[in-house]
Amino acid sequence: MTKRILLEPDPILRKKCQPIENVDDELRKLMKDMLETMYKAPGIGLAAIQVGILKRVVVVDISKDDQEKHPLFFVNPEITYRSKETSVYEEGCLSLPGQFAEIERPAECHLKYIDFNGKEKELKADGLLSTCIQHEVDHLNGVLFIDYLSKLKKDMIIKKLIKHKKDIERVIV
Repeated sequence: MTKRILLEPDPILRKKCQPIENVDDELRKLMKDMLETMYKAPGIGLAAIQVGILKRVVVVDISKDDQEKHPLFFVNPEITYRSKETSVYEEGCLSLPGQFAEIERPAECHLKYIDFNGKEKELKADGLLSTCIQHEVDHLNGVLFIDYLSKLKKDMIIKKLIKHKKDIERVIV
């Protein structure tokens, strides 16, 4: 079942998420719902906080539209390594619709996490996957990609989002 994605400047997006105690059927249902929500949006990553759930859960799928889907499920993801080498990607976010900016992040990261079945795993990521993982883990800590921008650029984006939010919340009878 798809969930409603929270939009900046919703104060929930700035909170820190709590760790998950164990992976059970309820959590697996949440991850499936998050994946469905992300695909429908459409996006390549979604953190539970973006649907109003303050838990350390992320779903990611960077496969292209014409490729077979390869969803990844990260419970309690923890970045254990970030390369000194950086890369720049134009990032967007489902919680900041229509807003994009070039963001510089470490080119590679290593991740420790629990998978969909409750197994502890490790992953070495680079390229788009590394950027996506870092973006989503930031969400779990109340950080948005616009926080890497200058105050002026960030304020301009937030003003646009507030106007956009008012436009979509208006009811026409």
